[in-house]
Amino acid sequence: MTHRTLTGRCLLGPCSLIAVASSLWTEPLRGQEGGLTLQQCVSVALDQNPLILSARERYQASLARVSQAWAFPQPSLDLDSDLQPRLGDFGGSQESYLGVSGSIPFPVKTYLRGRIAGKESSEALTDVAIAELEIAYQVKATFYGLLLAGELVTYARQNLELSRDFVEKTELKFGAGDVPRVEVIRARVEAARAATRLRRAENEESLTRARMNFLLARPGSAALEISGQLKAPPVTYGLEQLTTLALSARPEIERIESSLQRASLTKRLGYMSYLPDFELGAARHRQSGAEDAWQVTLSVELPLFFWQPAIGEIREANSNSQALEQEASHLSNLISLEVEEAHRGYTTAVAQIELMEDEILSQAEEVYEMYLFSYQQGEIGGIELIEAQRTLSEAREAYANSLYDYDVAIAALEKSIGRTLEEN
Repeated sequence: MTHRTLTGRCLLGPCSLIAVASSLWTEPLRGQEGGLTLQQCVSVALDQNPLILSARERYQASLARVSQAWAFPQPSLDLDSDLQPRLGDFGGSQESYLGVSGSIPFPVKTYLRGRIAGKESSEALTDVAIAELEIAYQVKATFYGLLLAGELVTYARQNLELSRDFVEKTELKFGAGDVPRVEVIRARVEAARAATRLRRAENEESLTRARMNFLLARPGSAALEISGQLKAPPVTYGLEQLTTLALSARPEIERIESSLQRASLTKRLGYMSYLPDFELGAARHRQSGAEDAWQVTLSVELPLFFWQPAIGEIREANSNSQALEQEASHLSNLISLEVEEAHRGYTTAVAQIELMEDEILSQAEEVYEMYLFSYQQGEIGGIELIEAQRTLSEAREAYANSLYDYDVAIAALEKSIGRTLEEN
């Protein structure tokens, strides 16, 4: 597919109706030099957007929980001083114990807790990827929106210049007695409408620039220049291939797989709850009138009253696993639907661009030039020329919108498959 390229904003100086009409499609609009490219905007957003930074900090927090899960319980220092003649007379006690004790989890429990925390950390890492994917899409759509807004401002400014030039020519014709006064009024009304459309286009451009600054974590009123084109390379993948790519690359798939593994590990840990932990201690025993000796204690929990929590943990893990399996099936269907919707949006945009290029643009320009010539020859009135001018302006704006829809459809496709098309 081939189509015209619309670049960043272009400002036209004063020009006549004929000069503007003849150059509308022969000279491409030039982009701003030194502005941020699309990839630079995406890079800045991925480095500075608060939502992404927050997701990364949450991932770092999850890594800290992994270390905590693998840690063994801290031992305790025990001092037991008995038979003191007076309270606090440790030196006069007849019997004392000084030792160390601690809890020892049943083997494999610590391992399972560490694995569970590791899966939670993997989920947090995929949350980062999900946030990056969403922000990248928003940046792309806003970038193309800003390019579109710049084009519409340019078109509105060109239309205003055409309208003002038409007012001047109509006033000259009225002064010469060639047209009635109503033609002058119509021309002035059209110029006022063109001025209003220009203000609206400029306001939309300012708002879109503010949205881009927001995504880049910059003040909304900060100066921002971009450099790019309303044109993206065509998609060379079919719907089935794109769906396969999405189901293998989307971070949500990886996240739910980690969740399923975590639920399985939690179930195993629940079974391990039937097995008791140990309390082990060793102390130096001093008794008045006897030699010092060592004392070792070993305690084992009897799970007589702890079976109910274990059963609850296992049932919870089973239910979570079944819920996650349903979510995985739903997610697979949802991703396939997102890819299909994005692909349909792309094919629709392609068809619209082809229609604009093959028929509407050239015909609108041809009609305008014909009406302009007829008006200069006095064959038609100003109302016919105004309508032709509106049609041409609307065709130009529609074409720019078609290119915007096309580029956003490409961005939506990339979001739906979880990677850029250039990576494949």
